[in-house]
Amino acid sequence: MFKKSLNLEETRLSIVSDIKLDFLREFVISKREELKNYISNHHTFFNSHRPVYIDDEKIDIVRIMAEAGEIANVGPMASVAGTISGLAVEELIKNSSKFSIVNNGGDISFINKDRKVVCGIYSGNSSLSAELGLEFKPQKSVIGLCTSSGTVGYSFSYGRSDSVSVVANKSSVADAIATAIANDVKGDEDSEAVENGLNTALRFEDHIIGVLIVLGDSIATFGKLPKLVSLKKGDSLEFKDDTIV
Repeated sequence: MFKKSLNLEETRLSIVSDIKLDFLREFVISKREELKNYISNHHTFFNSHRPVYIDDEKIDIVRIMAEAGEIANVGPMASVAGTISGLAVEELIKNSSKFSIVNNGGDISFINKDRKVVCGIYSGNSSLSAELGLEFKPQKSVIGLCTSSGTVGYSFSYGRSDSVSVVANKSSVADAIATAIANDVKGDEDSEAVENGLNTALRFEDHIIGVLIVLGDSIATFGKLPKLVSLKKGDSLEFKDDTIV
C-alpha cells in the first residue's frame, strides 16, 4: 500500500492507494491552476454563497463545483475540497486503482473494491468527537464522505453544528450538501437545531445516501448510512490496516 501527503496552499491531502502516487501531485496542481485561473476572471464564482450558473463550461473542476452548488443551493466554493478529492480518486481509478482514499481536510472520496473502510468523524468539542466512525463494506462504486461544521475549521457556516457528515455517490455533492445542512443547524435548543438540520436533509434525499449530525451530546441520522462503529477515545485517525481515516 502506498501513502502520501500533499500540502498545496489550502489543499491538504492525505492519500492511501494500491498504486504508486508519484503522478498525483502534478495532477492536483493542474486542477488547482485551472480553478485559480477561472476565479481570476470570474470573481462571483469565488465570493457567492448562492449557486452560480455557467453555460457549457469545459473546465471540469469548475463545472463540477457549479453543479454541486446548484444541487445544494449554495455557492460553488462550498464544494471545492470534495471536488478535488473526487477528481483525484477518479484519476487514480484511471490508473488502475481498486483501492484509494483521498482525504482533503475531512472531505473524503474513496474506492474500496477489496476491503472495508472505517472513517472516523471529528466533531470539535462534542463529547462524541472521534468516538464515532462509519464502516463501509467493499463496493464497486466511488463514495464521497464530507463533513461541515459551524464550530470547527475555517469554512463559513450559518449554523452551529459540531459536524454534519454526508455520504453520497459524489464527494462534490456531499461537500456542498453538508454545507447546506450545517447552515440550517440552528436554534436556541440543541434538539431544535438538529431537527432543523434534519428537515433540510430531507430536501436532498434524492442526492445523498445518508447524513450524520452531531451537536453537543445530540446525534441524529437520516437515510441509509453505513454501520456506525465506536472508536477508542484518543485513537489516532490515521491509515491503519482496516483504514481508519
